Amino acid sequence: MDLGNIVEGFVFEGEFSGAEKYNFGHINETYIIYFTKKGKREKQRYILQKINHNVFKNPEQVMENIEKVIRHLQDKIIENGGDLKRETLNIIPSVDGKCFYRCPRDNFWRAYEYIEGSRSYQIVESPYHFYSAGKTIGKFQKLLHDFPPSALYDTIPGFHDTRKRYEDFLEAVNKDLLDRAQKVHGEIDFVKHREDKVSLLVNMLREGKLPLRVIHNDTKFNNVLIDDQTGEGVCLVDLDTVMPGLSLYDFGDAIRYGTNLAGEDEHDLSKVNMDLMLYEQFCRGYLETTGDILTEDEVKLLPFAAWLITLECGMRFLTDYLNGDVYFKVSREGQNCQRARTQFKLVWDMESKYELMKNIIEKYRK
Repeated sequence: MDLGNIVEGFVFEGEFSGAEKYNFGHINETYIIYFTKKGKREKQRYILQKINHNVFKNPEQVMENIEKVIRHLQDKIIENGGDLKRETLNIIPSVDGKCFYRCPRDNFWRAYEYIEGSRSYQIVESPYHFYSAGKTIGKFQKLLHDFPPSALYDTIPGFHDTRKRYEDFLEAVNKDLLDRAQKVHGEIDFVKHREDKVSLLVNMLREGKLPLRVIHNDTKFNNVLIDDQTGEGVCLVDLDTVMPGLSLYDFGDAIRYGTNLAGEDEHDLSKVNMDLMLYEQFCRGYLETTGDILTEDEVKLLPFAAWLITLECGMRFLTDYLNGDVYFKVSREGQNCQRARTQFKLVWDMESKYELMKNIIEKYRK
């Protein structure tokens, strides 16, 4: 893609000198772009992304949410004497002063400063990295503890409404648009046998037993930047789904993704397991930073949240497979089906380790 006209829509420093595509991520189209400055040999890097408006139906609201949250984080970081260049994303404005650029083809683009000396990992390579991720996600929640959820748009209504996700799954099974249900009878039954638990958290939220918070909603380990030198967590990236939700969702998604050292679409399911040592490291870091803001019920439900969000993610992959792979990007036929199978194997493994998961929470709770 020729990005020359796109970069002209933003206030970058220097002269555009090239780009490379970043091939990870299921939703948006991401590039690392390079600029040269007079008198400097090293090139300045930025992140440039085309927002997927098939997934995010109102990109302007997505970016308004992100801008509000970043400003709040920046205020807190300044208040705490932190580093604004590393502890949060920083938006590059468009030439007309907005937090995004709408190109003539009606695509929405955004740009961020590149945080040097850090990187994201697709799988956890060090227990300390995952402990640091727990601290980083916990810190994110704590800094937003006093940010009113009502100030944000609900950009994907029902994003973690597991009852709705279950109903969407049943609809996909019943419609069976591509005649794929016959290939996944076992996976369909696996989900149906766990229907009685899918509404627990949404019901507790509705009944006022759990607090609504501003959360990230997509806390995969690869959305945590890790410092190259120290191994500490730097900040959370990919803020598209920042909106009101439960703290439990962020904890659950982090455990779902980070404690499985196999790929998200691993074919050999014997390799797919929840690593209890990594689970403990994350819990230790997370509870160190959130222990004084979480309610009793939130802490008690952390293991359940890990189980539920893993089941939900499996349902979403399976639903998308049945619907024709219209949400998650795929590189081969059946990839979403395999993704679903890895999640269901994790669910089964968590069920076998559930008491141990609860004991670890008790060990680190304040």
